[in-house]
Amino acid sequence: MRSAVPQLIAFGGVGLVAFVVDVGTYNALRAGVMTDQVIWAKVVSVTVATAVAWLGHRYLTFRSTRRPAAATELVLFVLANAGGLLIAAGCLFVSHYVLGFRSTLADNIAGNGVGFALGTAFRYVAYRFLVFSPAKGGTA
Repeated sequence: MRSAVPQLIAFGGVGLVAFVVDVGTYNALRAGVMTDQVIWAKVVSVTVATAVAWLGHRYLTFRSTRRPAAATELVLFVLANAGGLLIAAGCLFVSHYVLGFRSTLADNIAGNGVGFALGTAFRYVAYRFLVFSPAKGGTA
């Protein structure tokens, strides 16, 4: 079994790019067309970031274990990211609607801080053992 360190570094790099896309898109939407729709702004930003992440993880992080059938892999990737989105949106919902922290800073801490961290841990495990797993049809 090869070391997981290079894979974790690539995962972090791709994740960093996707994070910048997510946060940038979220804040642009909150400042513009979705000022009062915090959850939908998060859904849109995560969707855009998911597309960026799938390409990065397919062609960089998990290139040696990716599935030959890209469509199947994409469906599993989207499902794994839906789980990460639910975690981030859940953190944002609790902070914004249950606890009443309604500032942009509080929304960013809940959705792009706590939610992102928990969602990232979930996504890595899902990618590693479900989406890009050699035992599940990868090429290596």
